[in-house]
Amino acid sequence: MEFTSRDDTLLQEAKPIVKFCVLASGSSGNAALLVTQNTRILIDAGLSMKELRRRMESIGEDLARIDAVLITHEHSDHVAGLPVLGRAASGKNKLRAVFYLSRLTAPSIDWGETRPARVEEFQAGAAFQIGDIEVQSFSIPHDAADPVGFSLDAQGVRIAIATDLGYIPASVKFHLRRTDLLLLEANHDLDMLKVGPYPWSVKQRVMSRVGHLSNSAMADFLIEDLDSSTHRLVLGHLSEHNNHPAIVQVMASQSLEQRGLRTALTIAEQRRPSEVFLF
Repeated sequence: MEFTSRDDTLLQEAKPIVKFCVLASGSSGNAALLVTQNTRILIDAGLSMKELRRRMESIGEDLARIDAVLITHEHSDHVAGLPVLGRAASGKNKLRAVFYLSRLTAPSIDWGETRPARVEEFQAGAAFQIGDIEVQSFSIPHDAADPVGFSLDAQGVRIAIATDLGYIPASVKFHLRRTDLLLLEANHDLDMLKVGPYPWSVKQRVMSRVGHLSNSAMADFLIEDLDSSTHRLVLGHLSEHNNHPAIVQVMASQSLEQRGLRTALTIAEQRRPSEVFLF
């Protein structure tokens, strides 16, 4: 499967079948967008509605055209914009989006006065169809009510998203196979975390098996388990205080080189969208 970014002039005249962009990734807000010719899915809504609209417009997309919003879990950096989106879906200038949350995550969301009419609850581990995109959910180890990752199959393109997980069990590794693009967490450098500003209780939480994935754990996965068919690796959810993109870049590049893989590498950012990946 060949892919390119929006900067690739070779495919400027070809109409993309599938488009993916990480709108924001980090401790202050997370969101990603998957687009086909017929369907648009927002994965997480950790930015304000105004900022989501602005970032989508910067890549030529319209928030009003979103068909669905998938939520991984209820932590604020993944759902901060959800109540306003919910009100917009119920108001005069309606969004047409349907909101998808796991059965145990749904009660954790504070929608405000009115829960949107179009909320679909699913059992973690369930597969379902949204337009021409097949969604497979899978449980991940994190200290939330019912956290999930997603693999999404669209027009023969497979994208997997696994952030906010303390470690990568075999069950998750299974869902990260045969991906064209993998969005994976690289949250913290262990040495930076240990001497950083967080209280010890928070450090223990981050380092736990239901916390966040360290650079070392990410690198071990690349060396031992990354599927050689993965064309693009996007590393995200970097801690602003306990990590640095240069460290992540070096560790991931060395791990890929050790495997002899030519997987393209991108570090997702908090303050601006990634490049737009076209398939």
